[in-house]
Amino acid sequence: MCDGRTPTPEELPSCYEGTDWSGCTLQEFMDCPYNLANNRQVRMLADLSLVGCYNMSFIPENKRAQILLESAKKNLRDMAFFGLTEFQRKTQYLFERTFNLKFIRPFMQYNSTRAGGVEVDNNTIRRIEELNDLDMQLYDYAKDLFQQRYQYKRQLERMEQRIKNREERLLHRSNEALPKEETEEQGRLPTEDYMSHIIEKW
Repeated sequence: MCDGRTPTPEELPSCYEGTDWSGCTLQEFMDCPYNLANNRQVRMLADLSLVGCYNMSFIPENKRAQILLESAKKNLRDMAFFGLTEFQRKTQYLFERTFNLKFIRPFMQYNSTRAGGVEVDNNTIRRIEELNDLDMQLYDYAKDLFQQRYQYKRQLERMEQRIKNREERLLHRSNEALPKEETEEQGRLPTEDYMSHIIEKW
């Protein structure tokens, strides 16, 4: 959906015959120029109305790509929180610090996926990267932004801890000083009584 409507068949022709991608080879999948899998993350995050939705004649392709990428970056920046699968523990930390919530158990970091077990030749990998160049750029940007947010929250936490520690030390010192003052006060009373006794006798 974009601007309240779905794309027309002319704007977004089908990449396959039938109801789904069943039986389609990877090469056929990559060869379709209308494949919505290409740069999907940018498309899902960007404001498509800026480029006329799925009307490819609305704006030149290179300019369209740049507008979509910048829109996706802006919308990512405006999000209060986002996480990255490859940084599960940091993602959990950012979520908890952002929303002041605690998970019952720590996130688990898994570095292998089903896709990792698929063998693909280097030429195919390069072609996939070309088809998803905008997503690659967005991911690099997202990773940098994620690390900046993480470092900021860590610095903020350390600063808050230093302030808390300083306040606790000051409170501890004031509590230690209180009995000493009381003792000094009590120590002066006998001296005054003694002096008064001397004066009366005098």
